[in-house]
Amino acid sequence: MKILTRWMMLAFAVAVLFIATPPAMAEALPHRLVIQVDSNDSALMTLALNNITNVAEYYQRAGEEVQIELVAFGPGLHMLREDNSPVKERLRKLKATLPNLTLSACEHTLNGMKRNEGREIPLMAEAVPVPSGVVRLMHLQEQGWSYIRP
Repeated sequence: MKILTRWMMLAFAVAVLFIATPPAMAEALPHRLVIQVDSNDSALMTLALNNITNVAEYYQRAGEEVQIELVAFGPGLHMLREDNSPVKERLRKLKATLPNLTLSACEHTLNGMKRNEGREIPLMAEAVPVPSGVVRLMHLQEQGWSYIRP
C-alpha cells in the first residue's frame, strides 16, 4: 500500500509540474504583434501607429521585449510610399526609436501601382518589401504572432 501511495504522490507531483510549466514557458517567449493596414485612410494609419506606440511603451515599462511588424498592402501601401505617405515622418521617428519594428510593404501591390501609374513607386527606405502582404500575415499568424487590424 505504501508503494501505491508513493506512486500516486509522484504522479500527482509530475502532473502539477506539467500543468505549471506551459505558462512559464509562454512568459519566456518574446511578445510578437503584427498589424495590418489595407486602407488609404490617414485616420486608420494614425490609429495603427498609436497601437504600435502603446504596445511598445507598455512592454518597455514592463521590461519585456516586443517585436512589432506592420504589414501594408492594397490601398494601405500608400502608408509606406516616400512620395505620398500622410504619416511618413511619424513612421520614421517610430522606426528610429523602435529597433524591433518592421515595416513590410507588399510587392504584389507595389507592382500593381507601378502598372497603374506608369512609373516607379518610391518606398520609404525603412520599408522592407515582401512578396505578398496577405501571405506575410498568414505566415506570422502561423508562427503564433498576435494579429491586429485597426
